[in-house]
Amino acid sequence: MSEIGTIGDAFNQGWQLSAACRHGLVDTGSSGRKCDWKYNLDMTTLVATRGRDFPIDRVSERLRCPRCGSRKISVFFVTPSMPTRRTAGR
Repeated sequence: MSEIGTIGDAFNQGWQLSAACRHGLVDTGSSGRKCDWKYNLDMTTLVATRGRDFPIDRVSERLRCPRCGSRKISVFFVTPSMPTRRTAGR
């Protein structure tokens, strides 16, 4: 497998990306609870909105949790040849 440096490379190789909130709190009125937001990112949308040359290691910098607003997001890379996930985050 060739080196993956951009989201275009990842898209071409069939990678999938997932995101999860780290450290966020959801306001529940009287108290907060840890945010557990997780989502599978759409590769086609990422390529269309960020461009094929966007560095894959910077994807987490461009995300914000829709539930609590935290910018501390982990991105998980699921490769077609590997059953385990690789992680990148801030």
